[in-house]
Amino acid sequence: MQLSRRQKIALASTAVLIALPVAAVVTLLHTDWNRAKPWLNARASEALGRPFAIDGDLSLTWAQPAGGAGQAGWRAWLPWPHLQAKDVRLGHPSAMTDTQEAAQLATVSQLAFSLNPLALLNKKIVIPELRFDTPQVRLLRSKDGKNNWTFDKQEQPSPWQLELQSVVFSKGTVTLSDGVTQAELRADIDTLAGGGPYGIAWRLSGNYHGDKVQGGGKAGGVLSLQRQGTPFPIQADMRVGGGSLAIEGTLTRPTDLAALDVRLKLSGPSMARLYPLTGVLLPETPHFSTEGHLTGTLAPRGGEWVYDKFSGKVGSSDVEGRLAFSASTPRKRLTGEVHSRLLQFSDLGPLVGADSSASKKERGVPSTQPAGRVLPVETFRTERWTSLDADVRYTADKITRDAELPISKLDTHVVLADGVLSLTPLNFNVAGGTLRSQIKLDGSGKVVANGIAAELKASARHLHIRQLFPRLPALQASVGEINGDASLSATGNSVATLLGSSNGEVRALINRGSISKLLLEEMGLNIGSVVLAKLAGDKQVRLNCMAADFVVTKGLMRTRQFIVDTDDAVLNIDGTVNLADERLDLTLQPDSKGLRIFSLRSPLYVHGTFSKPDVSVDKGVLALRAGGALALAVVAPVAALLPLVNTGPVEDSECAALLARARVKPVAPQPGKPVRKPR
Repeated sequence: MQLSRRQKIALASTAVLIALPVAAVVTLLHTDWNRAKPWLNARASEALGRPFAIDGDLSLTWAQPAGGAGQAGWRAWLPWPHLQAKDVRLGHPSAMTDTQEAAQLATVSQLAFSLNPLALLNKKIVIPELRFDTPQVRLLRSKDGKNNWTFDKQEQPSPWQLELQSVVFSKGTVTLSDGVTQAELRADIDTLAGGGPYGIAWRLSGNYHGDKVQGGGKAGGVLSLQRQGTPFPIQADMRVGGGSLAIEGTLTRPTDLAALDVRLKLSGPSMARLYPLTGVLLPETPHFSTEGHLTGTLAPRGGEWVYDKFSGKVGSSDVEGRLAFSASTPRKRLTGEVHSRLLQFSDLGPLVGADSSASKKERGVPSTQPAGRVLPVETFRTERWTSLDADVRYTADKITRDAELPISKLDTHVVLADGVLSLTPLNFNVAGGTLRSQIKLDGSGKVVANGIAAELKASARHLHIRQLFPRLPALQASVGEINGDASLSATGNSVATLLGSSNGEVRALINRGSISKLLLEEMGLNIGSVVLAKLAGDKQVRLNCMAADFVVTKGLMRTRQFIVDTDDAVLNIDGTVNLADERLDLTLQPDSKGLRIFSLRSPLYVHGTFSKPDVSVDKGVLALRAGGALALAVVAPVAALLPLVNTGPVEDSECAALLARARVKPVAPQPGKPVRKPR
């Protein structure tokens, strides 16, 4: 049958249309793609901004996608190109040219992936599976912050989109050498067989901020990376230095860093040791352990985190509550509420460096306390205070110490704003009374460089002596109480330097009670117990009133009024207490009420240090008894102490009468005349 001209043209055109793709496929199948490597290497290096090379064989095959790759109709029969490259390496950016060339950013023994050809028509690069064999990745960051993992952003966004659906690798290694955090870490990663929720496992080792790091964990199969809304399971157990961290939960859309929802367990020698890991400023504490529910959004700038319904132990104290962290600007922010049912008083020691040398060693702080010094010299790390703002409320129902201290409640509101730390208020319920205070510590560096400008206002009201020392039966009949006020300002970088530079006033009033060496030892007042032992041995002495008023100038406490009235005598005390040198220079002038324990009107001198006070008697004064050469100590105005009298149970108390008599200026006796004592 003879074909018409039109039929011949149509047949020829059809043959050409069929022959062209067939010829193209045949050409592609038989082309040596290694000849294209120089061009591919150059284009990839230009796009990535760092050297890229395929040093091994490069091949291209065509095959139908497994399961049709979700395609329908004739598209399921269309073969896809499958690229395979061996010995692939990616170098460092030009900014890190001084790095050893042999240490590449990444090397892969074999890289393989398939490509959806039809998606290219819509400017989409769809890779169903990307496979790496023995990948080696080395991440570097120098001390000046330069790193090899940040890729330069294109000035104009590319019209092409990349969609990576699956990643498969075997026996990979990732190392990190970070000059900023002083980290040297190695992670060995491999795929897991057998199904289940986890698809990869990893082991981590190395050093971080000088601490040894060990741990491992698991994560979900990589196929779940693109499943929108599908939780990605994660599990990890890490040990850094003396602390540990364990999480188990899910991560939503890891490629977008969408959300984290895990059960978090933390423990360590001190909460402050978490700063290098978390960037969250927490106080110095004893050994702690907590467990709670952590949720968060892993936004590129830090996101929002909530540690909710956590509970645990800090030292011997229990803690529970909720904390929220926000990576806001200009400073990160921590808010929340923390509560303790029982707080061990000694657990507060690390806050001001007043814990033992063994405790300091456990929390990783060197013991810098000099021998013979009482006030803590451990410095506050104020350089971190400007990294975080905080607003946290803390309450405790009961506080105990080794010898029972009847503190029923603690309530404080901790606010840190631009390097200024405020505790407003810091209140205790103590022995039937209250101890209320406000503390402001400015560590911003704007007032004092590398130090703190501090302000303290405190008042004690109606502290019952009987409740204050419940273990002493001899005090159970006492009805006396303690009232006091303090107002101080100072600069320094530790408790010792702050008190050593302080200025202000301190005054206290004790109305009725009794004292003994045993009582003073219970109070921890070594100086008082030595004085009383000199005066009366260990006899129980009835105390009618004690009134003390000090003015503080540059750490030197000078008595304006200090009187102790007992059933046996009145003690007038004059002198100084040097908080900077921790030295005492006090003179105690006893004025006997008859021939009882203070039968000799010889003054006592209290010298020495806080840790080793020395009390001596001036025997030379005994010869002057008849001449009356010694008068009472000079009495300063007592108006500052009157408000403390008015807060007492009755205005006609022993202290009110004592201060009324003290207003009368003493007169030196005339020769031959007896000394008249004000009553």
